[in-house]
Amino acid sequence: MVKSGSNTKNQRPRAERVGSPASTRVEKSPAKARTNGDGMAISTRDESAPGDTWTLRLYVAGDTPKSRTALANLQRLCEAHLAGKKYEIEVIDLKTRPELAKAHQILALPTLIRKVPEPVKRVIGDLSNADRTLIGLELA
Repeated sequence: MVKSGSNTKNQRPRAERVGSPASTRVEKSPAKARTNGDGMAISTRDESAPGDTWTLRLYVAGDTPKSRTALANLQRLCEAHLAGKKYEIEVIDLKTRPELAKAHQILALPTLIRKVPEPVKRVIGDLSNADRTLIGLELA
């Protein structure tokens, strides 16, 4: 609801916190959001048969513009190229969980890892180059 006389022109939508402070998830579409045992946010879209599940992990360092851009680009690519498939996006903030960087072999941020389907694939950067990202994830 907008109050009369208020200026909403310069206001940005805020990210919705899901689970622990280590995870951020922006809800743009009717997807289910849940948190796994490690407190990481998981977004799930279930529109397909079993076996078509994609598991994607996005590693970020806090709520920075580059992290938000990477998440927005990933969501846009998933909606466009994984339509009709089930996918999960886990957003892992290494600023609050730095021990996961070594455990998951993360050297640069943001980093996207496709866990399933195998083989595991990695894409580094804010995912703004859609062609490079699609090739890296073997979607092209």
